Amino acid sequence: MNPAERPAGLDRRDPLTAQVLELFWMVSQAFFDNYDEAASRHDLTRMQAFMLAHLLSGPKPMRSLAEHLKCEPSNITGLVDRMEARGLVTREPDPEDRRVKNITATDLGRESFEAVWSGLTFAAEPLSALSVAERETLRDLLQRLVPADRAAGEGAERGAASGPARP
Repeated sequence: MNPAERPAGLDRRDPLTAQVLELFWMVSQAFFDNYDEAASRHDLTRMQAFMLAHLLSGPKPMRSLAEHLKCEPSNITGLVDRMEARGLVTREPDPEDRRVKNITATDLGRESFEAVWSGLTFAAEPLSALSVAERETLRDLLQRLVPADRAAGEGAERGAASGPARP
């Protein structure tokens, strides 16, 4: 859609827009509910599973984890402490700046996340009802809705290891 075809100010009270927003809400709630269930089956919280997913692409500084998970760095410290005690992650000084602690998923951490990921049923069931062409169209439309700064930062770090739909 070119800029001339776009409405000047999209009103969330417009019935179609309200319906789309409600459907976004319902889809995201179903996904997160299923994610919570899958994580709990492996004795993980959603945030622990999200952290492991983020670490699949390699070690990350604690500050980066806090930014990615949208929480305070002090919360990450407690989360990492609990995960380290269970052998899911390790904490090591950054070789370039020993004041910085890098967090790395262990083999057990990666296996735990893969078990959570393979236990998700949400995406498999509704998306299987769509043809490949419909899923490509849905993907393309959703990509247009992702803010440019977020798409650039996350697309580069996701890579093949973590897959396009992982948090």
